[in-house]
Amino acid sequence: MVREQQLDVSGMEPPDPMVRTLAAAAKLEAGSYLRMTHRREPCMLFDHLDERGFSYDLRSGDNGQCLVFIWRSDDSEAETAAKESAANFELW
Repeated sequence: MVREQQLDVSGMEPPDPMVRTLAAAAKLEAGSYLRMTHRREPCMLFDHLDERGFSYDLRSGDNGQCLVFIWRSDDSEAETAAKESAANFELW
């Protein structure tokens, strides 16, 4: 069963968004993905995700806000669900 975990870090100051996102990603179970909401593109996060074996899909809105869908790179079920959710998500 695929489950979406949600994390809104848009009101946090650095380094809390990255720390909390990495902690939440580390707790993902098989078939689960994380949808993280941020007020801007978290460019420093991506290398950390790559190093830890996660993949992601970034969606940015016109106002600079973004969503990052994160899943374990070896979890095809979570990947499919995350990409479908990302593709269907209406940006601000």
